[in-house]
Amino acid sequence: MLELNDIRFGWEADPPVIETLSLKVRAGDKLVLLGANGCGKSTLLKLMNGLIEPQSGSLLYEGMPLTKSALAERHFARRFRTECALLFQHPEAMLFNPTVREEIAYGPRQLGLADVEARVAHWAAALGLTALLDKPPFLLSGGEKQKVALAAILVLEPKLLLLDEPSASLDPASVGWLIDLLIESSMTVVAATHNLSLAAELGSRCIVLDPRGRLLFDGPVEAALGNLALLEEAHLAHRHRHRHGGAQHSHLHAHDWGSS
Repeated sequence: MLELNDIRFGWEADPPVIETLSLKVRAGDKLVLLGANGCGKSTLLKLMNGLIEPQSGSLLYEGMPLTKSALAERHFARRFRTECALLFQHPEAMLFNPTVREEIAYGPRQLGLADVEARVAHWAAALGLTALLDKPPFLLSGGEKQKVALAAILVLEPKLLLLDEPSASLDPASVGWLIDLLIESSMTVVAATHNLSLAAELGSRCIVLDPRGRLLFDGPVEAALGNLALLEEAHLAHRHRHRHGGAQHSHLHAHDWGSS
């Protein structure tokens, strides 16, 4: 479905955020993107969503080049924006309509999809937002904003769902609902997180990036989570000194975050 070949991306004079990265996302994959803060997870998702273009390398969506010029072509752009949706790490970056109702309806209306009101009602109910439909998004709590942002992309019923720290601000029940949805859905999912507790729930395949945005691992989630040396190289584990009586020992610990 999605193919990245020797992707490199950086911001102006800064060192590259993503460096010579190649990977394939297959239809139906439930892929977890693991890495410490600042390793390029959000940048990689924006590349996959066509919001930014790599400085070198190529990116293909179902065999078609994903470039600014391709996305300037109306037919391909409409298809891609319908089929690929990105949840930003910070929901405030996605919310700009006067009401929750209009926020959820915005994407389907822009893309000319059918049954907009029915779609809005369905996903508002699924995320517990029905009572908030006529409220301004800026008055909502952080968790409510996250749910609105989720509804605004799920309403498109995309083929490819890109999630950046999807558990941020959500209560445990909502996180459980989201995990169940992803597991049961036929959608292809790429979910970025540094939450090791959540990683095994989000998918079965795992990509691990090092702090320079280079690919360290591509394989089963369980294998990655059980490899402390790999997690240390990715800055997802650290060595911590303990004192036992008069002796000191250094142990390797994974960062098992309670929340994203």
